[in-house]
Amino acid sequence: MSLIKLNRRRFPWLSDGVPSWLDADEFLSDDFFLKERNIPAMNVKENENNFEIELAVPGFSKNEIEVVLEDDLLKVSAQKSEKKEDTEEGYNRKEFSYNEFERKLQLPKSVDPKEKVKAVYNNGILKLNLLKKKDAKKILKKVIEID
Repeated sequence: MSLIKLNRRRFPWLSDGVPSWLDADEFLSDDFFLKERNIPAMNVKENENNFEIELAVPGFSKNEIEVVLEDDLLKVSAQKSEKKEDTEEGYNRKEFSYNEFERKLQLPKSVDPKEKVKAVYNNGILKLNLLKKKDAKKILKKVIEID
């Protein structure tokens, strides 16, 4: 038996209007129900004492990026201070978009919202460091046996 990815062109009713429940990559996305995909790529690394989050946000200056931590929600957004008219012609396809974005992340309970979040922007990469609570225990790995 072989697995074949669903060809959406053969099934037009599964296009943009209706999400495909069979596409696991889309389903596991934190922005699953957003139609726009204008969000930066992200890496998250959990260490014993903190979380390190990296977002790829090229084309912005650090003054145009806003990072807000409210309760257990981290919101990273950016907007160009001035919009330029795109007068260049001749593109068949244009996917670069450095005008604005917004990404929201639900933080785990182990993050300490009272501690200072360190943010550094260098060469198009925004690095955030969120400290864990002192009493946050490391979750033990449990192996589940399959019947």
